[in-house]
Amino acid sequence: MQTTSQLHRTYYFSSRRSSIRSNSRMKLGGWNSSQLGFTGRGQSLRFLTPIHKTRLFVISDADDGHAYAPVLEEDSNTNHAPSSEPETFFSKWSPPKYLWRGLSVLVLAGQVIIRTLKGKVHWRNTLQQLERVGPKSVGVCLLTSAFVGMAFTIQFVREFTRLGLNRSVGGVLALAFSRELSPVVTSIVVAGRIGSAFAAELGTMQVSEQTDTLRVLGSNPVDYLVTPRVIASSLALPFLTLMCFTVGMASSALLADSVYGISINIILDSAQRALRSWDIISAMIKSQVFGMIISIVSCAWGVTTMGGAKGVGESTTSAVVISLVGIFMADFALSYCFFQGAGDSLKNCV
Repeated sequence: MQTTSQLHRTYYFSSRRSSIRSNSRMKLGGWNSSQLGFTGRGQSLRFLTPIHKTRLFVISDADDGHAYAPVLEEDSNTNHAPSSEPETFFSKWSPPKYLWRGLSVLVLAGQVIIRTLKGKVHWRNTLQQLERVGPKSVGVCLLTSAFVGMAFTIQFVREFTRLGLNRSVGGVLALAFSRELSPVVTSIVVAGRIGSAFAAELGTMQVSEQTDTLRVLGSNPVDYLVTPRVIASSLALPFLTLMCFTVGMASSALLADSVYGISINIILDSAQRALRSWDIISAMIKSQVFGMIISIVSCAWGVTTMGGAKGVGESTTSAVVISLVGIFMADFALSYCFFQGAGDSLKNCV
């Protein structure tokens, strides 16, 4: 209950977002009501049925010299009538981040395929990204592959020597490298080096609104940023995989010859007998698929970054983790499709 008083006679009708004019300065505080109020000199009127509390403050009007009182603040009463539009479950529901980010990967992949088929590719940027993914990543990939090959050689030679199967060591190493180790190890190295860089770059551009600047300038961010990275990764990884396979086999043969006394000629002859052309082709297909997974996931996580520098760091870490999980899942699916039934690759190596 609130009392309204003033010095001069005035009529007013109080309602939500209403304005009241008077001939002199006044401060009016009252309650919204459906009744018509009258005030006079030395009189006061009490409103007994308040609905909404409204605070009104008078400020001078420079146009006509009068003062007016706009509604500046309104406090809701807990006893007001319910809204005519009931709240539903989906009115305040928002999808989880992993869900809409997963959908963004599919949408971005579809856009890249469509834009590539239409020929809308920024070739200069593609060549720059190809140099970055390929030649600048050769050193770390070859070094990793060499040590992985030597580590597997130690395990294979120890066990096969006891069984008298020295001539099968090269074939087993060749099959392991061509079918699984070379594409997977190369993709893991590229995911850690290139995928994290893609996610960090695009995430920084997203939080700093540089992608919006590209749209304002009339350039499609997918054509300029995403498609070149996807093409570069899918083209560079097969060649990196082939180089890693060669270096891994060479390091294995050198270790077997220098430490365990198995001749390099025996290792290479066994590998030649065991390998088929499909083994190399399947490795290159795998690496190409892995390159697409790394680039699309990293770019999708980058363009959906929110939250400033902290969000960029979280997106980079999450992009690498999701890329690795996608690589292992795709490796299982492709291996299951490519190599079914009983194999006979080692029958010529025994």
